[in-house]
Amino acid sequence: MEHAAELGNVVPERPLLFMKPPSALIGDGAEIVLPSASERVEHEGEIGVVVGKTLESVTEDEAVSGLKGITCINDVTARDLQKTDNQWTRAKGFDTFCPTGPRIVGLADLPDLESLEVFCRVNGTERQHGRAADMVFKIPMIVSYISRIMTLEAGDLIATGTPAGVGPLLPGDVVEVEIPGVGVLRNSVVAGNR
Repeated sequence: MEHAAELGNVVPERPLLFMKPPSALIGDGAEIVLPSASERVEHEGEIGVVVGKTLESVTEDEAVSGLKGITCINDVTARDLQKTDNQWTRAKGFDTFCPTGPRIVGLADLPDLESLEVFCRVNGTERQHGRAADMVFKIPMIVSYISRIMTLEAGDLIATGTPAGVGPLLPGDVVEVEIPGVGVLRNSVVAGNR
């Protein structure tokens, strides 16, 4: 709710969906490349959910039992482009705009989903902190909702939303997304030439 408020948006009645292309995916330690097409690229630390089996029109309980585990995601977003486009593919789909990792941790090795927390730091300074318990849409609901629109397959990755505190990334920055019990996703930021 706080993230919607900081962007001046109304909290949606249902989850807002967007897709990132495979070329957006990078791992822990890889570089986030800032495109010249954007003047303001921001971090969005999020809890990532990895699907473990085919899920089609499932209940919330079935959704949880079909998950492989949890990982860290940085839903990097060209904020200026997001504000000018009616849909978000361009703003969220640039190469390197979906850092993920450093590993996937199974649900059995974590506390319950409601206890998960996510932190985002830039150059060691905390910018975001959120709890799954405070999310507008809970993880089981998000997975079930998506499965009623499109079939989810093993290996699919779902970003679950970001807490307040998003901010700009600049060349030379180091951004970290941490979920206690999962690890720290760390990526440096460089300027691009396209």
